[in-house]
Amino acid sequence: MIDQTVRIFKNIDSTDIRILTAIELGMQKHEWVPLEHILKFTKISIEKLNYKLNWLTKNDLVRKTQTPYDACQIYFEGYDALALNTLVKRNTINALGSEIGVGKESIVHEAICEPEFCIGDPTPSVIKFHREGMTSFKQVKRNRGHLAGKEHFSWIYAARLSATREYNIMCTIYPEIDVPRPIDHNRHAIVMELVDGKPLFKTKLTNPENILNIILSQIKRLHQMGIIHSDISEYNIFLSEKGIKIIDWPQYVTCDHPHAFELLERDVSNILTYFSRKYKIKTNLKDLINYIVNENNDRGNEQ
Repeated sequence: MIDQTVRIFKNIDSTDIRILTAIELGMQKHEWVPLEHILKFTKISIEKLNYKLNWLTKNDLVRKTQTPYDACQIYFEGYDALALNTLVKRNTINALGSEIGVGKESIVHEAICEPEFCIGDPTPSVIKFHREGMTSFKQVKRNRGHLAGKEHFSWIYAARLSATREYNIMCTIYPEIDVPRPIDHNRHAIVMELVDGKPLFKTKLTNPENILNIILSQIKRLHQMGIIHSDISEYNIFLSEKGIKIIDWPQYVTCDHPHAFELLERDVSNILTYFSRKYKIKTNLKDLINYIVNENNDRGNEQ
């Protein structure tokens, strides 16, 4: 996991990074990257390459095979090291903190960026490492529209594309939509502001109707921008005294998607089901969908 990468990161040198980069690039065409490709890219001796690969393998950054030829494949930990190396060089982050979230397709850590010239306090942030494709490439390809038609792809490609997609949409909709401020992105990693508060499902609301209205207003405004989250639920909405933040955007679709209406309906249904189950708030799904898709609708007048 990330902890392993952090533990050895200070011992990773420029040659290690070049070897990992060679494997990363080689995996665009090969599931297992031939040693000849790595030698050609790094321009180091075979003796040094084998020594370095043994160290990288021992530390779980790379895996090796001799069947049907001598070749290597990068691990997620190796990809983490490449992303961290770039983000540190950019001074986007200076330190990685504790793990604050983990799921099937991502791991989230606290991060710190020291102020320029050491003036002021360090800036807290989070870094989200995408893990899309880690469990099942075939299932990911089947369930992700942005991978449709791709005959060759690795988990590196899936994770990188997912992170790029999420970062780009966050940059597009921020600050008009209540999402964490995107800060930087490299490979499969996104750096964003640290979100205060707790997930909706862990929060006991004293004013549930007001929070429901805020969430529905955000879904409506997003729809006006031509975008549907398509995976919204009580698990990816954070609440604080400042308001809400909606997270987890890699599965978003635009309103011209062939299943846009069904995905919008599912998003709204997820939210209504949660508020009905926990707070006994009953709302008509059809009326709310009409409120969201009709730009001139005033929900207050409907009620």
